[in-house]
Amino acid sequence: MKTKAEAVIIGGGVHGCSIAYHLAKKGWKDVVLLEKGTLACGATGRSVAGIRHQFGTEINVRLAKESVKRMENLEEELDYNSSIELLQNGYLMLAYSEEELDLFRCNRDLQRNIDPHNMTEILAPEQAADLVPGLNLEGLFGASFNRRDGHASPFHVTQAYADAATRLGVDIHTGVEVAKVKKEKDRVTGIITTTGQEINAPIVIGAAGAFTKKFGEQVGLDIPVVPERHQVAVTEPLEMILGIMVISFAHGTYFKQTPHGSLLLGVGDPEGEVKDFNERSSWQFLYDVVQKTTFHWPALREVNIIRQWAGLYDMTPDSQGIVGRTPVDGFYLDLGWSGHGFQLAPAVGQVMAEIISGETPFIDVSCMCLERFERGELIPEPACV
Repeated sequence: MKTKAEAVIIGGGVHGCSIAYHLAKKGWKDVVLLEKGTLACGATGRSVAGIRHQFGTEINVRLAKESVKRMENLEEELDYNSSIELLQNGYLMLAYSEEELDLFRCNRDLQRNIDPHNMTEILAPEQAADLVPGLNLEGLFGASFNRRDGHASPFHVTQAYADAATRLGVDIHTGVEVAKVKKEKDRVTGIITTTGQEINAPIVIGAAGAFTKKFGEQVGLDIPVVPERHQVAVTEPLEMILGIMVISFAHGTYFKQTPHGSLLLGVGDPEGEVKDFNERSSWQFLYDVVQKTTFHWPALREVNIIRQWAGLYDMTPDSQGIVGRTPVDGFYLDLGWSGHGFQLAPAVGQVMAEIISGETPFIDVSCMCLERFERGELIPEPACV
C-alpha cells in the first residue's frame, strides 16, 4: 500500500467509489480508497436500492434528476461488463390522508418546476390498484407515481464505479480499516490504519456513513450524525408479480420485487429503535413487517419469508446529506443521507470531485454544508422513510 497520496477516501460504498471514479476522471493520478470490509458491505449493500425523482426539497430533486439519468446509462458510461439490474417500472407512494396527498401534489409541482419533463403524477386509489392488483384501498386517499423511478443492484452499481476507478489508476484496498485521521494545526495530513500503516495526504474524504463521526472528532469537528438500524425481510422467489416499488410514509413501509423474484419488505424508523451500531436482526421487526405489508397487499400473506437482514442509516437532524468541505482544511464529507443516499451517488460523486478540485460544482450543494446545523438552517426532506 502507498505511503503517500493526493487524496484518501474512507469508505467503499457507492458514494466513496463514485467519488474515486470522478476524481480519477478529472485526472487525479494518486487517489487511494480504503474500505474496512468489502465493497458495498455497509449501508449501500444493505439498502433496497430504490431510485426515484419523487423528492420534496429542491436540492434532492436536482440531484435525483441527474442521478436517474446517469443510472440509465451507467453500464455504458463505466464500460461495465455486467448489468446493474436497473428496473424502471415506477415508484408508487401511497397517501393515507388529505394532508399527505397535498404534500405529494406540492412535491410534484416542485419536481415539474425544476424539470418540465418530470413524469410524476397524482393517482386516485383505483388507479393505484391498477398498478398493484389486489392493493388494499382501505384508508387510501391517493398516490404519487413516476414511471421512470425504480431500483437497481447496489452491489453492481458500486462495483461498476470501483472497476472504472481502478482502470483510471485509483488504488482500492478492502479489508483495511482506518483508525485515525491525522491533523497538524488546522489541516489534515493523512491517515493511520488499525495496523499502523500511514498514508500521508493533504486531502481526506469521509464517506463511511455514521462511522465518519469518529474521524470528525479526531480533527475537532462535531458531525451531527447517528446510526439507526433498519431491517429488511426477503421472501422466497416468485414469478414477477410486482414491477414497481411501493412505499407508505404514513406506515413507514416499502416493498419491491428483485429481478431474481424475491420480494424485499422494509419498515422504516421502528418505534423505540436505539441510535446505535446495531446490525442484528430482530423478531419484533419480522412481526411488524408482516403486519404492515400484508395490510397494504393482502396477497403477501401466502408468501414465505426466508431470511432478513439489518443495516444502518446515517441519520442527520434534517434527514439530509452533509456534502463538501469542512472548517478543517483538506477534510471533506459525503455522508448523512438518512436512507436515500444510494440513488444520489452518481451526481454527488461528480459534485464532490468538483469541490475537491476547487471548481464550481455543476449542482449547488452549499445548503448541505456541515455548518448549516450551527446556523439552524436545516432543510428537512419530507419524502423519506
